Amino acid sequence: MSLLGRILGNASEIPAEELSTKYERLLTDSEQVELGFKLLRDVFIFTTKRLILIDVQGVTGSKVEYKSLPYKNISRFSLETAGTFDLDAELKIWISSENVPSVSKKFTKQIDVYAIQRYLAAKVL
Repeated sequence: MSLLGRILGNASEIPAEELSTKYERLLTDSEQVELGFKLLRDVFIFTTKRLILIDVQGVTGSKVEYKSLPYKNISRFSLETAGTFDLDAELKIWISSENVPSVSKKFTKQIDVYAIQRYLAAKVL
């Protein structure tokens, strides 16, 4: 991913094996990482049971928030694909009865956002 893409907050894919090793303390015994993406410092992971959002905070990055969103709590999601002049696609996820999206992530054109949508639909529907 280009530096400009990272600054704009676009996500790039990370191998599931790498995420499983790095974040094994977050996973249950029967849970496995299936997809993962990294923004500038933040990470979001799709596992067999939930979506894990890792928010690195502060200048030094020593403070980290781990947010767990079970698939059963996702009420809806939307996908906006990249266009000619709009270089990124955006995925929005709503939790339960919230009126605003709980999660909003941008992806570069290199990421197959339809595969992410298909994966999420299989987990939620």
